[in-house]
Amino acid sequence: MDAVLNCLKRRPDAVARLVCFPWAGGGSVHFARWGHVMDSVEVFAVKLPGRESRFREPFFQIMDHIVDEIVATLLPILDEKPFALFGHSFGALTSFAVAERLKKQHNVEPVHMFLSGAFAPFSELRLQSQRRTAGKPGGGEALPPALKADLRVVESYRCARPDSPLFRCSLSCLDGKDDLPHNLQEWRCITSGEFTIRMFDGSHFYLKDPGNEKLLLDYISRHLETSQLDYL
Repeated sequence: MDAVLNCLKRRPDAVARLVCFPWAGGGSVHFARWGHVMDSVEVFAVKLPGRESRFREPFFQIMDHIVDEIVATLLPILDEKPFALFGHSFGALTSFAVAERLKKQHNVEPVHMFLSGAFAPFSELRLQSQRRTAGKPGGGEALPPALKADLRVVESYRCARPDSPLFRCSLSCLDGKDDLPHNLQEWRCITSGEFTIRMFDGSHFYLKDPGNEKLLLDYISRHLETSQLDYL
């Protein structure tokens, strides 16, 4: 498990676990350190191959490969306490794909999903944005290898809009006020549970700002402490 999930602070008495998924090209450390400041939550951050301690491993090429590994790693520990998912940008798509697999194949779902800075995977606006980016000349070769690999995963990932809600859990969609609009309302159809949109000052990486980070972690902790009461 330690090869795939980075947990810097074990909290056996935590009310819930939060599994965090990095942005494209990102590592686990930014989110893993949240575990030092979230007193009531045990934080696990996903480590993808090709970076950090896994830098010698080849990058995943498609979303299913990412989902296979993370689901296999999470399944043995999911019945120990309530869990939630947080993903930013590329991480929002991977966390959704993991949640979808857990629900459809194992009938397990989080108590809360926090999806940040991303179009819904079935959004036509997402596909249009990718086509516009793909049409721009040059620049691709200069990208860091991990970022290029993750962007290839995003470009090949397709998901149909669900005919009915996939989940019953609460869903929070988060974004920076100055970021490209992600039409967050499109996420609403994935769950029958409570749906909330929360906007923060700043642009795409609003969550790196210390003030925003404190607001974000307080927001997550408050929701998970409430979710635990519902879970019990």
